[in-house]
Amino acid sequence: MKSRPWQEMPYYPISGKYKNAAPGSPSIYIPFNPLTFIQQMIMEISKSEKWVFIINPVAGNGFGKSMVNKVREMIAKHGIDADLTVTERKGHATELAKEYAGKGYRYIVGVGGDGTLNEIARSLVNNNEVVVGIIPAGTGNDFIQILGFPDRFNDADWQNFFSRNIIPMDVGECNGKIFLNGMGLGFDAEVAAKNYDKDGNPKKGNKNKYIWHIVKTLLFFREKKVAIGTNGSTSHSNCFINTVAIGRRFAGGFFLTPGAIANDGLLDVCMIRKLNLVQRFRILPKVPKGTHIHDRKIHYYQTRNLSMKFPMEVPFHVDGELFYSSDFNISILPKGIRVIYNPAGNHFFRVAEQLN
Repeated sequence: MKSRPWQEMPYYPISGKYKNAAPGSPSIYIPFNPLTFIQQMIMEISKSEKWVFIINPVAGNGFGKSMVNKVREMIAKHGIDADLTVTERKGHATELAKEYAGKGYRYIVGVGGDGTLNEIARSLVNNNEVVVGIIPAGTGNDFIQILGFPDRFNDADWQNFFSRNIIPMDVGECNGKIFLNGMGLGFDAEVAAKNYDKDGNPKKGNKNKYIWHIVKTLLFFREKKVAIGTNGSTSHSNCFINTVAIGRRFAGGFFLTPGAIANDGLLDVCMIRKLNLVQRFRILPKVPKGTHIHDRKIHYYQTRNLSMKFPMEVPFHVDGELFYSSDFNISILPKGIRVIYNPAGNHFFRVAEQLN
């Protein structure tokens, strides 16, 4: 059977145009490939979406500042339309994130640690028009574990980052302050209080002094009485540590809430009851592997909200930032922010839920 002329003509998927190879031959139009057209349109739209990288120059003891040239290099390499801006003071990242979101920027990315990301997210919660990302440049970098990326990026990680895999995640709230990884009271907050003043500025001293504060607090910390309200009931306890989390890792390697899922709509709570000195030395070495939750001194549970009341002000930390209060009202905002994650990494999401 003789073929028709247009069956031998090259195909142009966007226009649907077939053109005869012979000079001067007429062009004819037939329906184009819609899937190819949609894919190319998505690519063009993605290229036009604007990014901003908010760099904290003091993150990671100055490592954030050293990332400026690397960020510029990766933006150019991946053909991203992006601006770079540098924070100048505490709280500046919140102002910048709000400003760029108002200008219609789609991707707002922090270059820093958990505190930098927390500042950026404050003005973007429940804003479905923006996507938040983080390039880890802090000291602990605990939040990045949720997303499935490593503490420091290599070329493959940059490629995965710019692939724009997006997922909504939960946001925690305590007394009007948000947290993306977690908050805590007790021993760990007491250590932070000895190393930072009430404004969150580090006290004078070196690393040895910090270690001494850990040892001294471990030996002499005394648990305080607290009334805890959750799931309609109230209990009283003396807690060594009380961690409420969306993520799993704290202080650069302590998996206090190893069962946390960042998009299940639930807060994971790890309450370590009053411990004597022997029990402290028995349980704390288990925390880096997350095996402490099997000890009878641990009460591990999930909830959507809880309250805590102390007879006096106590220190507490929210994504690493130190505050003081005696009353705590803690809740969760399900899928409160959209983030870039690595689907091939060891992330803390339940992806099947997002596909339903």
